[in-house]
Amino acid sequence: MNTRKRQKWAYLFIAPFFLSFLTFSIYPIFYSLFISFHDYNPLTLKMTPVGWSNYTRLFGSNYFWSSVVNTVEIWLISIIPQLTIALILSLILNERWVKGKNALRSIYYFPNLITPITIGMLFTLLFGHPGGAINNLLVSSGLAAEPVNFPNTPILSKIVGGIAICWQNFGYNIIFITAGLHSISSDVYEAAEVDGANAWQRTTQITMPLLRPIMLYIMITSIIGGLQIFDIPKMLFNGSNNNYATRTMVLYMYESAFQNWQFGYGAAAAYTIALIIGAFSVLTIVYNGARGRERKVK
Repeated sequence: MNTRKRQKWAYLFIAPFFLSFLTFSIYPIFYSLFISFHDYNPLTLKMTPVGWSNYTRLFGSNYFWSSVVNTVEIWLISIIPQLTIALILSLILNERWVKGKNALRSIYYFPNLITPITIGMLFTLLFGHPGGAINNLLVSSGLAAEPVNFPNTPILSKIVGGIAICWQNFGYNIIFITAGLHSISSDVYEAAEVDGANAWQRTTQITMPLLRPIMLYIMITSIIGGLQIFDIPKMLFNGSNNNYATRTMVLYMYESAFQNWQFGYGAAAAYTIALIIGAFSVLTIVYNGARGRERKVK
């Protein structure tokens, strides 16, 4: 079989992937953009062009912008302890004297295998009011005179959501940080020891600067994933959270499109969310690049 015939067979074998990709990924993206400029009735399949009115209504909605603020706050509450815990545990597990490293890494990664819906239900049982496990513990131990209303206290419900997301993902980040640590040559550390650098100096002057590329990757993926959080906030205190403190951007889009049947408005929300996530990612890259240039000048 000559080369040209082999190439034809190759195209035939990869065709199913590209057909499915075009059908279920590319087409919906452009079709949803088209819908965002229409008032779409799914029952009659009637589309009425409305121009930019869906976006104008979205930008003027206090509910949407409050969902944006909720998303950022929950993400910040989760990402700060998430990266801190992952970095500290990765540094400890990278030491030679630690026994059972692989077993510990597997244990830390286990929460990432649990579905977000299950985690949301689990934390609802833990922090529910009035009979959640945490409330029972607080009251029985005398630390609280009465059960704490986690679901209907905005800051507490956001903290619970942040803790749930942190618990799910910190083990996942340990894998990437550990890979970054293993990519650093031991010769660098040996040379630093010869020069008299202690453990703290080796960590701050060698390990952390060389981990910057992997930490940038983790930050960007955390932004993309964190600003799309849906499952855990959807299940967390579902039906009892009356202050909408855990209503995220994607949850707002879901409610608009699939509960209120406003598909054009929901599509506009989806594209606005994509732009917000892209803006946060670009700002992170630009800030990290600026910090890198400052360090080189110093």
